[in-house]
Amino acid sequence: MLYNKATKVGFMGCGNMAQAVIKGLIEKKVLEAQHLFATNRSPGKLLKFKESYNIQICQTNEELVESADIVILAMKPQDLIAAIEPIASLFHEKQIVISLAAGITMNTLKKNLSQCRMIRMIPNTPSIIGSGLLGYVASEDVNDYLDTITEDLFSSLGKVVKLKDEAQLEAFMVACSSGTGFVYELMMYWNDWLQEHDFDDDLAKELTIETFLGASLLGKTNINLSLEDLQSKVTSKKGVTFAGLESIREQEIERSLRVAFEKSSIRNQELAKLLK
Repeated sequence: MLYNKATKVGFMGCGNMAQAVIKGLIEKKVLEAQHLFATNRSPGKLLKFKESYNIQICQTNEELVESADIVILAMKPQDLIAAIEPIASLFHEKQIVISLAAGITMNTLKKNLSQCRMIRMIPNTPSIIGSGLLGYVASEDVNDYLDTITEDLFSSLGKVVKLKDEAQLEAFMVACSSGTGFVYELMMYWNDWLQEHDFDDDLAKELTIETFLGASLLGKTNINLSLEDLQSKVTSKKGVTFAGLESIREQEIERSLRVAFEKSSIRNQELAKLLK
């Protein structure tokens, strides 16, 4: 199979990420709606997809697998194995299967779909607005052409990053996917501080968001500078920022965050065992 405008892509599951990918593919003219297929446990959501994007809907997963060159597994992790086990024999060696499910390892996927070329991808939630990070690994027996397909299909959602192995993918998931939630936790602290100092809720939220956004954009436009260099540009010795940073370091905030990262990583390993 050579990837081209007529390649048929099927989505097993119609959640937010599937919707983001479909929207991106159509808007960026990567593929036409007539070449996109979807199934979902809830027929109501499937009909909404049809109305919104004019894609092809399949009544069963069997029909989708038989129609698609590339199958994207976009259902909840706990539903994935039960969905593909009964129809595993319908997949064929020319198909590419892309799993978006956290906790389902490549070994587990290959155990059920050994005949397919396989990609495991972890997107983060900003992918929904085209500002995401999407890390992926591919099964060992594939060639570089698979990387091009992955980039073409998902680049509309943000930056697509090929990772060395699953260990790196798991670290990526904690830092960049779960990490989005950690950043929101920090933002809530900023927001609360401003509210305590008589800023109304809406303004406190806006100022918090703009502070984090501005810092990120400044870092992005000065990519040659390290994070330490960027921090030093707003820090005068014995000044206001310096005093706050000293306190952060005394309270060992870094240690607390590292523990949070490790606990997330351990939980991910536990889920992977449950989802074998």
